[in-house]
Amino acid sequence: MSHPSDDEGATRRLPVIERGAQHGPGSDRAASAADHDHDHGQGHDHGPDDDPVPVLAEGEGGRATRFWSARRIPAGLLALVILAVSGLFLYDVAAVRAHHSAMRWRVRFADWLAAHPLDDVAVLAIAGAAALIGLWLIALAITPGLRGVLTMRSPSPAVRAGLDRAAAALVLRDRAMEVAGVQSARIRVGRRRVTVRALSHFRELDDVRADLDAALGAGLREFGLAGPPALTVRVGPSVRKG
Repeated sequence: MSHPSDDEGATRRLPVIERGAQHGPGSDRAASAADHDHDHGQGHDHGPDDDPVPVLAEGEGGRATRFWSARRIPAGLLALVILAVSGLFLYDVAAVRAHHSAMRWRVRFADWLAAHPLDDVAVLAIAGAAALIGLWLIALAITPGLRGVLTMRSPSPAVRAGLDRAAAALVLRDRAMEVAGVQSARIRVGRRRVTVRALSHFRELDDVRADLDAALGAGLREFGLAGPPALTVRVGPSVRKG
């Protein structure tokens, strides 16, 4: 009676030959060494995930577009108003069809419209207000909104990134306070312009302004924004009390 050897039924890892590898004694030794390192946990192949995240340079990456707001509050209010008005009119029309009298407000409104021509000031004011509301709703529908989010460059159209303007202002303020001579700084980050107002309690104002331009300009470039805003720096002397 023959006994099966220890190798039968066992699972062995087959050697993997990479694409482009040459056959020969050297390749066999490399495959055996890789297999030995894998079995003993001594080898580690660096894959794509181990590489550092690339930093996009100016002009690289896909075309970045602004984030669109869901406009939930205006849409919800408009839906409620339309629902209430349409429900009221539907109830009144159904009441008239059922041989009941129309609501008093609709009768008075019809009499008021009959007594006022189209060129009346009140009619023109109501029409103008309705037109302004309509234009406002159209503007909300065709504009992206979310002005507080700055669009960042991305390596692919499938990846979108944004930076909050308040957070960007806080980071730039910390950088400004690191500049020698800056006592206080106020920074306003807009979509197209960054305005910096700083007070200096020592050093020449021109030197402080030049250092602020360099530090904050580098900070804006590190944000990786799709459309970097212009930088405006104003430096004044601090006011001494007493």
